[in-house]
Amino acid sequence: MTAEQVTSRESSVITAMDTYDIRFPTSVELDGSDAMNPDPDYSAAYLVIRDGEHEGHGFAFTIGRGNDIQTAAIKALEPYVVGRSTEDIGAVYREMVYDSQLRWLGPEKGVMHMAISAVVNALWDLKAKKEGKPVWLLLSEMSPEEIVDLVDFRYITDAITPEEALAILRAAEPGRQERIARLKEHGFPAYTTSPGWLGYSDDKLRRLCKEAIQDGFTQIKLKVGADLDDDIRRMRIAREVCGDDIRIAVDANQRWDVGAAVAWVNALAEFEPWWVEEPTSPDDVLGHATIAREVAPIKVATGEHVQNRVVFKQLLQAGAVSYLQLDAARVAGVNENIAILLLAAKFGVPVCPHAGGVGLCELVQHLAMFDYVAVSASMEDRIIEYVDHLHEHFADPVVIRDGAYQAPLAPGFSATMYPESIAAYSYPDGPVWRSS
Repeated sequence: MTAEQVTSRESSVITAMDTYDIRFPTSVELDGSDAMNPDPDYSAAYLVIRDGEHEGHGFAFTIGRGNDIQTAAIKALEPYVVGRSTEDIGAVYREMVYDSQLRWLGPEKGVMHMAISAVVNALWDLKAKKEGKPVWLLLSEMSPEEIVDLVDFRYITDAITPEEALAILRAAEPGRQERIARLKEHGFPAYTTSPGWLGYSDDKLRRLCKEAIQDGFTQIKLKVGADLDDDIRRMRIAREVCGDDIRIAVDANQRWDVGAAVAWVNALAEFEPWWVEEPTSPDDVLGHATIAREVAPIKVATGEHVQNRVVFKQLLQAGAVSYLQLDAARVAGVNENIAILLLAAKFGVPVCPHAGGVGLCELVQHLAMFDYVAVSASMEDRIIEYVDHLHEHFADPVVIRDGAYQAPLAPGFSATMYPESIAAYSYPDGPVWRSS
């Protein structure tokens, strides 16, 4: 074996995995504030895996307290990763999800499932960097058979079978190259939540609505649910500034019981909300279905806190959602999100990913663009959330132009955070936290 072959073989094996508790003091300015989360400190339970030549970066998003627990959960998965081939993503994913003792902590939900997501996403970041492609393009150029092989169909074959998934992917094959070219030229539509945080003043709401329109956004989102009179006033302000041509979605962040959700949303109906997001518990499938019936024609959207493909399956089967908001770091990473994209395509429900947070915008753009190119083959009623927080800490941050995500071209999953940011915001010993 030549020296070059030895080096190549060594570089294909993961040699190290490091974890970091990173927190940003966003509560100071009330960025991210809503009815259920009044003082979030956007945080990342972050990991870096290395194969001697490349690095793969991933994270789980939290909002402060408990980020240390999430980081410890990721660290606990190190034995599944170190010493494995960088090509073993599917096997590592299944071994972590199927582990009988880890499953007892879920199964397939909560802290451990989010830890698995961080690891799986880091493995995809590493693989894409090794192949010199962004994740969305790497996935989009796979064959339908290769994509189906990535999916765990356990628990969802009553809604979609591997054969049905293969048919969906094959139907989307024609036109792939044209859609890739369109993404590179025009990007993917975005909406902004930046004007809508609950802690902002009325004057700030007016100013940010005006700025959103000037920046080319055709949809904004307001947080609601703390006080109905305040929500009516804020919706009136937003509608006066935005006029009738800008969509205004509302987000309750799980604030209400079913009956309260119906009454509250109907009280806001005069302002024509485009959708109501997370109107009740993310686990309440039948509650969402009831709300959807009672507030129509206002649509229901959810997914940010939906814990796995099984609950998404049930929401779709029950007709409980009109917009599916998958999250890049809540379920078990890229592989499970492909299953969710296929379910949405089967039921004809548009995917409008949840973003914001720390790095979530960076990740979800890849999933939405892959969906457009290789799964749904459609942009109709599809849009990605955008929040203008914390992108400066990433080496390949999102680029928004004329209200659209520009297709990322750098290899990887856009998850790499600058070492300086990791050092500065590490909790509790980073200089930012020591000084506070």
